[in-house]
Amino acid sequence: MSWYIPQAPGEGFAAALFDLDGVLTPTAEVHMAAWKRTFDEYFDRHGIAPEFSDADYFAHVDGVPRYDGVARCLASRGVEVAWGDPSDAPGTDTVCGIGNAKNEAYTAVLKEQGVTPYPGSVALLDHLAELGDVAMAVVCSSRNTDAVLAAAGIADRFSVVVDGDTATDKGLPGKPAPDTFLYAAELLGVPASGCVVIEDALTGVAAGHAGGFGLVLGVDRGAGADALEIAGADVVVKDLSETVQR
Repeated sequence: MSWYIPQAPGEGFAAALFDLDGVLTPTAEVHMAAWKRTFDEYFDRHGIAPEFSDADYFAHVDGVPRYDGVARCLASRGVEVAWGDPSDAPGTDTVCGIGNAKNEAYTAVLKEQGVTPYPGSVALLDHLAELGDVAMAVVCSSRNTDAVLAAAGIADRFSVVVDGDTATDKGLPGKPAPDTFLYAAELLGVPASGCVVIEDALTGVAAGHAGGFGLVLGVDRGAGADALEIAGADVVVKDLSETVQR
């Protein structure tokens, strides 16, 4: 049986490609706290204003590879630093050093807060498992994807995980390029036209739209329904339980 989404009448879909943060788990809140902790420390140390805000998170770093997010946020303040090297120590005044400080902060916040998947997302995972032949993958730019899936207790739900390490190893550009989603579809053996991309980030929605997927499903966790639709979402929901066929 295919997955038939009530809000998108027509042919069913053979695969679901899930973003992680903000779609399956509320780790977007963990990321937001870690980014704020990192940038507020950097901005304070260098006399840069204003402090990091929720608007900065959605505009510059949400769904974007970590180092790219650092460069984008700094550029929004008119700041440019050397890119550096991924081996730079956390806190080094390079893009990579700041990004590594963010990863360190993320690990600390995740340990402090833990993570529980959204009930509505678990309801959808259960529904797709009951259908029996809908392939599922996680496509996330984070290098912490496996740790978050394990902490949330849903790692065994997915036969394919494409994360930040995969993108680096395979030379795949990050979102808003569609390459990571297309690679996940390839690993699942399902053409893009048979896949649903499920995203809460504007960059992720744009990636799904650019990849020619069967449906781009936006989950509004704060980006705004209008913004998600402008980015390319075909359907926008507040919670993934809304997509379960009753």
